[in-house]
Amino acid sequence: MKSTGIFRRIDSLGRFVLPKELRKTLDINQNDYLQIFLEGDTILLRKSQVYCVLCNGSDDLVDFRDKKICRKCLAALNDLDT
Repeated sequence: MKSTGIFRRIDSLGRFVLPKELRKTLDINQNDYLQIFLEGDTILLRKSQVYCVLCNGSDDLVDFRDKKICRKCLAALNDLDT
């Protein structure tokens, strides 16, 4: 794991700020979702996709090759095969 040398204090509500440089490097924007993982005593954060990559919808999503696709778009893709 690569150290950034950046330290942040946790406030009274349990929050901390991700530095702008990290958000820019990882393309994390306002209202993006982060997924939280535990690995032993380590906390891992990963940007999470919560919308369809084809139509940007957020209803009835399924995982397909590490991407989210709604069932409507998935059905449309299946129709292309026929």
